[in-house]
Amino acid sequence: MENTEYLKRLAGEAAVGFVASGMVLGLGHGSTVIWALRLIAAKIARHELRDILGVPCSSIVAAEAEKLGIPLTTLEEHPVVDLTIDGADEVDSRLDLIKGRGGALLREKIVAQASRREIIVVDGAKVTGVLGRRSPVPVELIPFGYRCQTAYLSGLGARRVTLRLGPDDLPRRSDEGNYLADCDFGPIDDPAGLAARLDRRAGIVAHGLFLGLTTDLLVADPTGIHHHSRDAA
Repeated sequence: MENTEYLKRLAGEAAVGFVASGMVLGLGHGSTVIWALRLIAAKIARHELRDILGVPCSSIVAAEAEKLGIPLTTLEEHPVVDLTIDGADEVDSRLDLIKGRGGALLREKIVAQASRREIIVVDGAKVTGVLGRRSPVPVELIPFGYRCQTAYLSGLGARRVTLRLGPDDLPRRSDEGNYLADCDFGPIDDPAGLAARLDRRAGIVAHGLFLGLTTDLLVADPTGIHHHSRDAA
């Protein structure tokens, strides 16, 4: 197995150690989380975990969880999630994140905000001193008037705003039917300030700055698994 994928597997499977029978689990979106889903499914099949219900963060994750045999539920049925396992595109020393390159940022943030515990799993390459050094900030835009929003994003300092396109060269849509764009702000000196300006703009329904939501971070690197908690950050 290629080294990066091996580290993703270590991080994803380590998070399953926090899962207990009877939990409602948020099922995050991404290549690291899939390793956690596979191990959860195996533990359910071996009756090592019982009465587990999953809240998927995307239609892709829902389909994968169903294929693996993980019972699913919704936030309408279970508005409080015991524990969510999710990945990130970038994470800093305060456990703040950039997420959303997979296109599920709105649902991921809704589930994160509904979770008692948010466990983020990454390989060591995702850890950075300053957010924005290695990843653009994804945003989800209402299609109506979206060019107004891309101009606004440029005005906030984005060096490049790239609308995601599908194979037909039409805008790629999220599960909610919105457009997705990636904003290259470079290193972000004030993530909270940028997040506040994005939050108050009509037409921007979600952004990939996940601030103050992570309770636990599991980082896999060649030296092993490293657990960081917000209390100690």
